Amino acid sequence: MKKTLPAFFLLWLLYWLPSVVFAAGDQPTALNGQWKGPLKVPGGQLTLIITLVPLSNGSYYAALDAPQQRISRMPAEVTLKGADLTISIEQAGSKFIGKVKDGGATLQGTWTQPGLKAPLVLTRMKPSQTPVAAGKPRLAPPYREEEIKFLNTQANIALAGTLTTPAGPGPFPAVVLLSDNGPQNRDVDQQDYRMFGALADHLTRRGIAVLRFDDRGVGKSQGNHFTATTADLVGDAQAAMVYLRAKPLIDQRYIGLVGHGEGGNVALLAAAEQQPATPAFVVSLSGYGVPGRDVIMRQQMEIMRLIGSNPAQVKAALELHKEMVEIIRQTPNDNQARGKVAATLRFNNTDLDPHMARARAVQLTSPWSRYFLDFDPTRSLPAVKCPVLLLGGGNDLQVDPAQNMAPLKKALRNASVRSQKLAGVNHWYQPEMKEWPLVNGEQQPVFSPKALTAIREWIFDNTERPRPLPTSSDVKAAATSSRGFKKTASSPQASR
Repeated sequence: MKKTLPAFFLLWLLYWLPSVVFAAGDQPTALNGQWKGPLKVPGGQLTLIITLVPLSNGSYYAALDAPQQRISRMPAEVTLKGADLTISIEQAGSKFIGKVKDGGATLQGTWTQPGLKAPLVLTRMKPSQTPVAAGKPRLAPPYREEEIKFLNTQANIALAGTLTTPAGPGPFPAVVLLSDNGPQNRDVDQQDYRMFGALADHLTRRGIAVLRFDDRGVGKSQGNHFTATTADLVGDAQAAMVYLRAKPLIDQRYIGLVGHGEGGNVALLAAAEQQPATPAFVVSLSGYGVPGRDVIMRQQMEIMRLIGSNPAQVKAALELHKEMVEIIRQTPNDNQARGKVAATLRFNNTDLDPHMARARAVQLTSPWSRYFLDFDPTRSLPAVKCPVLLLGGGNDLQVDPAQNMAPLKKALRNASVRSQKLAGVNHWYQPEMKEWPLVNGEQQPVFSPKALTAIREWIFDNTERPRPLPTSSDVKAAATSSRGFKKTASSPQASR
């Protein structure tokens, strides 16, 4: 008897995989940004946010956010033909079918999910900006900021980013920020939140230079994000450190890596390789500590719990996950693996379009996917000798610190390691919503203050706290002292 599983049972189609949007037909309306709207459900309404980001290879990244259900960056598939738009979110068994209106300002149609069919209007969100008082221009930050490019000679690609350097003569300790999986720009934009933009601003204001850059194939960076494995991205991190070594304001002794999610593993791999550039220290923000296939399975279970699946449904989905993983791992030939994967997907979901099944099979046998399924993040860690800070969020549904932090710490047996679980912090290092500040009458997400403090102070503990710039009062005091008052030694402290 043929099995038939609802779409949301195909959860193993990976929260972690890059999600490509395929456009078809006549010149589609250019879509780039985020659209937000209320979905009426029994007992109230949910806010849905759809993100569409064009990539340099002509495809798109698409994702769904549902903040009230703690769903973030759930992959979506998009078909766009003229003004006709279909957005499918297989992991939630949901679909939006509608029209692009007003030149892309509005997406209007019908949302369907198990047990619900309702009209939905999504409105383009304005790009997030730093709030300023009405009528006043945005003030320049109190540090140097420059657009930069550096070359990964091994991959023969140029990567573009932003280098922020504290005011003053230097030299300053510096960090390179490495993003989680999925194509990210240098700020890691997410709705009204710039994760890396906020982190860079905080650290630079307090004396730490920061280089953040667009992922391969995103923004102004060259390359193809979807063909790069975690190991390939180590070369990008090393190239960024080589670039910083040539900057006169950077302290050559203290160039470190700060990685988020997969970026944390990239940072640790770079520390284990030693050459061509070795970080002086590593900060891992929710890095993976168990093999990729185990991370994916845990993520599946969390998503199914959020959408109210019963134990039998969870069991069926996990069995399908294991079957698909074994097909990919045991079939090294991509064409053969794709045929088997597409056939299995269709067998378990008779409603799945053959072209969609084939497209999924191509994604699931990509170099990144094959590498991640077998990736053991602890294997090379005994070679790490530099200090390491391991942080995890207590509310992280994607990388559970209880599952991932202990294996990393155990494998880093030759390094000085500090680990800390931050209560109330999610995967994107935001505090609980009740702690978000009000901006123009609306709550705005922020980088967790206690996470910022933990990162900053640990870096200073393992580098040197820079001297603050002299203030006008300092100058007057020095002048007074030179006229006859006795000088006393002091220990300078950077601003917190």
